[in-house]
Amino acid sequence: MPKNFEKELSLEELAALPDDEIDMGDLPELNETFWQDARLVRPEGTEQITLRVKKSVLQAYRETGKGYQTRMNAVLESYARTMSKQKQR
Repeated sequence: MPKNFEKELSLEELAALPDDEIDMGDLPELNETFWQDARLVRPEGTEQITLRVKKSVLQAYRETGKGYQTRMNAVLESYARTMSKQKQR
């Protein structure tokens, strides 16, 4: 039976977990119906720009390590999608 963990596990701790301790209850079953309805989604390209952000914002992301620009982009993309949904209402 899967159990809840008191803290977020590191990648190493997750990799070491036996399969029966991982709760996969919310994952869809990968049966034929799943694959029939699946569609290929190609990643959107990126464009290099010059963007001015507060030093504190940039520093906070840089402190998260390698891939910080990708994480910044993910936050901006999430916000853009939210704005798009609000326009559709």
